[in-house]
Amino acid sequence: MGLFNKLKKMVSDDVADTNNINIFAPLSGELVAIEDVPDVVFAEKIVGDGIAIKPSGNTMVAPCNGTIGKIFETNHAFSIKSDSGLELFVHFGIDTVELKGEGFTRIAVEGQQVKTGDTIIEFDLAFLEANTQSTLTPIIISNMDEIKTLTKHSGAVNVAEDVILSVKK
Repeated sequence: MGLFNKLKKMVSDDVADTNNINIFAPLSGELVAIEDVPDVVFAEKIVGDGIAIKPSGNTMVAPCNGTIGKIFETNHAFSIKSDSGLELFVHFGIDTVELKGEGFTRIAVEGQQVKTGDTIIEFDLAFLEANTQSTLTPIIISNMDEIKTLTKHSGAVNVAEDVILSVKK
């Protein structure tokens, strides 16, 4: 394939894929099915569908380009609206709200424009593992009514490098 054909294919692929959206890992760890999260709100997809990560790092980052919506007062969760219109919710662990912010440090601010990989919250994983029911971190798409297909990936992921969800709108 000549250079012109390669360029033409790249451009046409980009145009054809405008409705294909990749969501990157907001933290490092192992992907886990959302149904395996020990909280009925997430496991039964009451707030939306997605995936969870058993974390191994110490930062939560933007999983896509977008705008930070809400960062919970206790710094354990945040929402982000992607530039493509996805509404995502990242919630560290189960019952972490009861720690009243201990173990978490807010880096970003509400309303901030972010790029994939920008740090939102730092956390002390050892402290959280010792003081919470679970560190499984759900990443939820809350506007599932706008989604045609959702592909969930599996395996180990590196923060901001690996795709965890692929979406078609």
